[in-house]
Amino acid sequence: MNGHSRSTNGAASADASLPLGAAPCGFRGRIDAIHVTEDANGLTATEIENRLLELGFVEGAHVEILHEGAFARDPIAVRVNHATIALRRREAMSILATADKSG
Repeated sequence: MNGHSRSTNGAASADASLPLGAAPCGFRGRIDAIHVTEDANGLTATEIENRLLELGFVEGAHVEILHEGAFARDPIAVRVNHATIALRRREAMSILATADKSG
């Protein structure tokens, strides 16, 4: 039923994926996969994954980090395709993305 990938093969390539929660403000890239490793805030990993997918964090979507919160850089404002969404860094760590090549 899930149409997304949980691939981890990006770590071996030169254009390795990184967790969106670890990316700096201004980061632009494409989503490679959603990989939730643990339950959080009373939600199971599957529920968190489904919420991220429903918000548009799907494989191939363009993402950009627009803003960081003042305290501990949390939450972050992320544009995914044409929608702007606020995410906790904890949840953003489950979104694996590859930076766009800028020339």
